[in-house]
Amino acid sequence: MSQTDSSKRILTIPNLLSLFRLCLIPVFVNLYCREGNYPATAGILLLSGASDIVDGFIARHFHMISDLGKVLDPVADKLTQFAMLGCLLTRFPRMAWALLALVVKEVSDALTGYLVIKKTGVVCGAEWHGKAATCVLFAVMVVHVLWFRISPSFSLALTVLATAVQILSMALYLKRNFGLIRSGKPS
Repeated sequence: MSQTDSSKRILTIPNLLSLFRLCLIPVFVNLYCREGNYPATAGILLLSGASDIVDGFIARHFHMISDLGKVLDPVADKLTQFAMLGCLLTRFPRMAWALLALVVKEVSDALTGYLVIKKTGVVCGAEWHGKAATCVLFAVMVVHVLWFRISPSFSLALTVLATAVQILSMALYLKRNFGLIRSGKPS
């Protein structure tokens, strides 16, 4: 199968893993908010993170990157992050900073990414700082889920860290995207 043919495939292992991650969202929301089962919530969250890593590895290693997967994977990631941050807000109100930073980052990335596509015809992928921001946010969320009696000062420090990394990543993406928009050429 040619690269063009494989990019149109829908039923791939990576796409099924992304769909699986979407299905885990109501499970961990229920475990966290209704049942108060924080260890199980953390387990589901870690399973989601592991399936994201496996999804990416399989897609790249076995040439299963598809157009649907390019949309489904980041949607599953962001919905998981938004849902878990929403859950954490019930116990940690300052987590609103990280949620706000994530929303602003994702909206600005989407808008400038769209402009890059219109101007250059190129869809830019994630960069190291975006992946780092995701890892830091994920770790901060897991710590807050597992550590029921986290001290307010340590919680604040972790929340500030997650927020700062999101803002830094947003700034770097904006720099890249505006550079591409100005030049009109893919880098």
